[in-house]
Amino acid sequence: MSSAKSKRAARTPANLTVVQPYGKLVPTRIGLSAEVRHQSVAALNRMLAQTLALRDLYKKNHWQTHGVTFYQLHLLFDKHSEEQGTLADEIAERVQTLGGVAIALPPDVSQETRSARAPRGRESVAAQLEELCAAHEGILTEARALACEAADRGDDGTNDLLVSGVVRTNELQCWFVVEHTV
Repeated sequence: MSSAKSKRAARTPANLTVVQPYGKLVPTRIGLSAEVRHQSVAALNRMLAQTLALRDLYKKNHWQTHGVTFYQLHLLFDKHSEEQGTLADEIAERVQTLGGVAIALPPDVSQETRSARAPRGRESVAAQLEELCAAHEGILTEARALACEAADRGDDGTNDLLVSGVVRTNELQCWFVVEHTV
């Protein structure tokens, strides 16, 4: 066994008990069928991965921005990172409300996200802004479609979160980012 695997195994308690496997729903009493809840949980977990990836991209750019707009972008990127973190919490809580298990760990996020991975190195401000705009646009396109699907299934709570939370937050943040490219 490799040294990294043995260290990981050593940190895992022998009596670890999973009380709810990922992908399985627990019963709820919120007036939605298991099938509706299952579809919404899957959609929301994809949106959660996108949101967490965008939050982390903002934080990366917060740390690595530079140039004449450093101060303004440093503050903006940090503010947007925090807002995406708040949005991620709301999405995860909706997943749990529906009886599902919210993704939470970086490997799960990277597996689920559709966003391109940013390079490890420091990028130009123009590249940072373009990546952020592309990530917002991807989230917005997907969120609108998922909101319509949730409404068609009668899941008004998920529809409301996607429209009033995900769409509105990402539209506003994207507008702020785009204004730095003008």
